[in-house]
Amino acid sequence: MARRVVVTGLGMVTPLGTGVEKNWEMVCAGKSGIGPITKFDASTFPTRIAGEVKDFKSEDFMDKQQIRRFDIFIHYAVASARMAIEDSGLKIDKENAHRVGCVTGSGLGGLEMLEHYHKVLLDRGPRRISPFFIPGMIANMAPGQISIEFGAKGPNISIETACAASAHAVGESFRMIREGIADAMITGGAEAVVTPLALGGFCSMRALSTRNDEPEKASRPFDLNRDGFVMGEGAGILILEEMNQALERGAKIYAEVVGYGMSGDAYHVSAPEPEGEGAVNCMKMALDYAGLSPEDVDYINAHGTSTPLNDASENKAIKKVFGEHAYNLAISSTKSMTGHLLGGAGGIEAIYTVLTIKHGTIPPTINYETPDPECDLDYVPNEARQAKVRVAMSNSFGFGGTNASLVFKAFEGGGE
Repeated sequence: MARRVVVTGLGMVTPLGTGVEKNWEMVCAGKSGIGPITKFDASTFPTRIAGEVKDFKSEDFMDKQQIRRFDIFIHYAVASARMAIEDSGLKIDKENAHRVGCVTGSGLGGLEMLEHYHKVLLDRGPRRISPFFIPGMIANMAPGQISIEFGAKGPNISIETACAASAHAVGESFRMIREGIADAMITGGAEAVVTPLALGGFCSMRALSTRNDEPEKASRPFDLNRDGFVMGEGAGILILEEMNQALERGAKIYAEVVGYGMSGDAYHVSAPEPEGEGAVNCMKMALDYAGLSPEDVDYINAHGTSTPLNDASENKAIKKVFGEHAYNLAISSTKSMTGHLLGGAGGIEAIYTVLTIKHGTIPPTINYETPDPECDLDYVPNEARQAKVRVAMSNSFGFGGTNASLVFKAFEGGGE
């Protein structure tokens, strides 16, 4: 019989703040973390806004030597992991270290450090490149450094599936525990690419909002006047555990992980399949994995990027999977407040989904002003809603047509 998997710890750093409590307060209040870019001079770019992390201090979570050696996305990942482990009360020691693993996702890894040392190479020559450059920026150093920091010697991998990366990380961690490969996993994702090169690349694709004069209103998923996504940065880490272990040690349980789906569009490098075929297959797989019917789902934390193509495609996919029940679902996009954390999005959105179940509060989709006929479902516009949520889904879709859906459920029942 497959083992049950529960969520026992949460940690996050986002444009809304550092820590789960601050994030939940802000997201339920419908506050935006989007503003003018301050990390560099963006005056020559068509888009000059982003969701930057503002109140984070690396020195609160890492020593000075590590801070110098690692890209900021690793700082966010380690900090979020520290918060999540403390929240869970999980003790990692020589008795269980080999049964505790770490899987995280990141779309681009340490791009800020890459840009910095490319400039060093051009301006000062190869001898001035730090020996810590490569280990300081590669994507798998997020789970690598987390495992070193906390002594987790179980499965350790990094997933790079664009904007679905950290949702895939959570799903794969769920499977590892379910199948007996590990007893606990530190999982989620991190991204920190509010940099000139990434901004320039997305601007060239015309993927970003150019609502520079109203940054707080720029991310507007499912609204008729949406004009692109807004880049965000940060990390979200969850502690997943085998249920009986969690119960035996008296851990608080936020929710149970029950479903995971993944699929490919096989359609286009950046655009979703217009009829949502890949998303449909992904959501169906997640429900099948969970042994649930579409009517069991109460809430979806949508991928909802605020791009014209994604939102319309996801709307179609939800209607195909859920049929008439689609109109009974509460659906929201927390990207309206955080921006799009790319490879880190699935991690923070899994946390928001778990908290929705735990607290019975559904976060809103802010900036929803003008309904789009192609997006005709209940997007919980502008204000949070109190409702009992027993089952919730979180969607993440990425470039290359890679898709991930996670299903969480209110925890019921004891050990076996």
